[in-house]
Amino acid sequence: MRATWVRPILVANLVAQILIIVTGGIVRLTGSGLGCPDWPTCAQGSLTPVAAQAEGFHKFIEFGNRTLTGVLIVVALLSLWAVYTHFPRRRGMVRLAWFVIVVILAQAVVGGITVWTGLNPTIVAFHFLASVVLVAAATALLRGADDGADPAPRQPVVHPWAVRLGWTAYAVGFVVMVLGTIVTGSGPHSGDADTPARTGFDPRLVSWLHADVVMLFIGLALATLVAIRVGQSEGATGEVTRARGAWHMVLVLTAVQGVLGYVQYFTGLPIVIVGTHMLGAGLLAMTLTSGTLNLYRNPV
Repeated sequence: MRATWVRPILVANLVAQILIIVTGGIVRLTGSGLGCPDWPTCAQGSLTPVAAQAEGFHKFIEFGNRTLTGVLIVVALLSLWAVYTHFPRRRGMVRLAWFVIVVILAQAVVGGITVWTGLNPTIVAFHFLASVVLVAAATALLRGADDGADPAPRQPVVHPWAVRLGWTAYAVGFVVMVLGTIVTGSGPHSGDADTPARTGFDPRLVSWLHADVVMLFIGLALATLVAIRVGQSEGATGEVTRARGAWHMVLVLTAVQGVLGYVQYFTGLPIVIVGTHMLGAGLLAMTLTSGTLNLYRNPV
């Protein structure tokens, strides 16, 4: 494989991981979570939807989402090949590439468990969060490809306080996404057209809790950016500039997500806005991972 193909393959891997969040969101927002009432078949005795199914258009939406898993596996295998071809001595890259494949396969099984349990809200939330982890891993692979073929020690390029704040923001960002899954599962878009609001929590209460943690996250992201700026020396290196730019993007995307969150809350949760908000969650996972890794030289 030519070196020029490595980055496009890893970009495709990342795009595919974000796309599965989008299609999963479509499944959830259209109430198609049980469009294929069986697993691994769609209908009993058939891998594909059949005309006799009572699920209507929902079966095609759910089957389409399942089909995309096959695309994810193909792209992940290509990524593994690219890593073994060009970064065979970098154990972190090799482990990440294998991790992506293992989690994709596990995700398929979790998808089956989701169907078998009738869209248990905890399993559905775990299903989404595993996709977020895959986005983070694919982002790390792409970032790691910027470095050389030989292993090198990871070194911070910013002040130690910026590193600590960055990782704290990263952890709180994940809590924000966990709470986001609870908010969605508590409202009308929990995945099943016949049984909404599956968690049983008060949607208003969990929504405001989610918003409060978002405020904490914004404060930590701002503090990280300030620490990067204060701790840098004159004539900042390109590495520090890249870290600063990545955290600027974290804040911009968080602001967009905040606006979308309030708009969907006060407009009755229209599916287009909710779907865009879910896409934003995947993009935020990517940007936040990139920002955290860019606090280092040779982060992977």
